[in-house]
Parts: sequence; C-alpha cells; structure tokens
Amino acid sequence: MGFLVGQGYVYNTLLQYFAALSGFSDYLVWEGIIQTNSVIPFRKRYLKQYKNQHGPERKLISVEEMAKLTNSILDPRDKAILTLLAKTGIRRGELIGIDVDEVDWVEQSIRLKPHPKRSNCTVFFDDETDSVLRRWMKARQNYHIEKECKALFINERGGRLKRHGVYHAVTKHAQHVDIHNPRSKKMEEHFTPHCCRHWFTTHLRRNGMRREFIKELRGDARNEAVDIYDHIDKKELKRAYLAAIPVLGIV
Repeated sequence: MGFLVGQGYVYNTLLQYFAALSGFSDYLVWEGIIQTNSVIPFRKRYLKQYKNQHGPERKLISVEEMAKLTNSILDPRDKAILTLLAKTGIRRGELIGIDVDEVDWVEQSIRLKPHPKRSNCTVFFDDETDSVLRRWMKARQNYHIEKECKALFINERGGRLKRHGVYHAVTKHAQHVDIHNPRSKKMEEHFTPHCCRHWFTTHLRRNGMRREFIKELRGDARNEAVDIYDHIDKKELKRAYLAAIPVLGIV
C-alpha cells in the first residue's frame, strides 16, 4: 500500500487525501467560489519526489492479456467500459462524464468535458471499440433510465455511473482472469481502471507513436514552450492513433 510517511501515514493514503481535496477545490473553482486550485501545485511539489523514489509501479499487462480480459466479459456495458478505457486512455472521471450526444459515430471520436487536468478534449476510437460501444447502446435501451439522464454509461438504477461503479466493473473481471488480486497489498498485483491508461500509453509508445502525439491523446498539460506552440493536426493525430493502437480481436 505504500511506505510510511511521517507518523503512521502511507503514501497512497496521502495521495487519496490530496485527491479528495483537489477534487473539492476543482468544484469550488467551477462554481466560481475560488479562482484557482492551490492543492495541485502543493501536491506536485511535496509528493512527487516520494512517488519517484519509492512509489510502486502500476500493473502493466500485455496486449494478449488485455485481449483475454476484454473477451472474457459478457456484460455489454462492462465490456464497453473496459474497452474504452484501454483504447482511449481516458481517466475514470472523464469516462463517467461522457454523454451520449458527445460521441461522434461518423468521426469515431468523443468530445470530453473540459477539466483542469486535460488540455485536449477530443479522443478517438477504432473500429472494434465502435462495435463494442454500439452493442452497449442497444443494451442501454433496455434500462429504465432516469429522466433527462444523458450519460453514456449508467448504473442498474438508470442513473449516471459513479466512480466506484467503474472500479468494480474493471476489477471484478480482472480478478476473474487472475490479473487482479484484491487481497494483495502490492500495487503491482492490482489491476484498476488507471492501469488501462498506463497500458494505453505504454503500448502506443512501443508501437512507435511520437511522444507529442501520445501527450496530446492523453490530454497532458502543455507546460513547455515547444508544446504550447506546436500545432498538431487532428487528422494526422487520428491516423497515427489508428496505426498504433493495439487490435484486441474483440468478439
């Protein structure tokens, strides 16, 4: 679970505390109550050094293991969740925020809602992700959906899926194929939604995608001058994405 920091606190616990504070501060910024989220630079300054020196590595699975995982899922919603996380690298919070009308089926892209952590709000998906999403859209019609709920992913009660719902949808299937051990205290033995982002980044890089393209698809902040002034053509970015994203042979 991490190493001890100070009097009895572990690194991951501190991260969770700061994540909660940061999320609340983002809400205050959104509501106009405060101007900036001061938690982010504080967390970056005082916690990043611990992560770099002692933080355990997240679990990285192979393309074959990801294919086995996705093909083991029969539930159309859970299959769509895992596939979209793996194929786009979006965060859990970004996934639950997607509305149905933000999916462009013609361009095979999704327009994510603006977020302080994301610079680029457009992500692409490939043909097999398209097929999985369409299958889920058909199954979604059988849910009793709450009035005015536009969420792409909904829970069993017909409301927008929550963060813990995404976590459960991923980990329960990962445990079924023996790539997630909920009883272990080692991070590298846990397969969580964020591991899909790690998988996405790593395998795009291994397939030869340019670093700046990966950063754009991840939505990483543009901090360097070369990033700020480097214009990336969306069509070129999509072509590079389709050429590098692993095919899983999803059925």
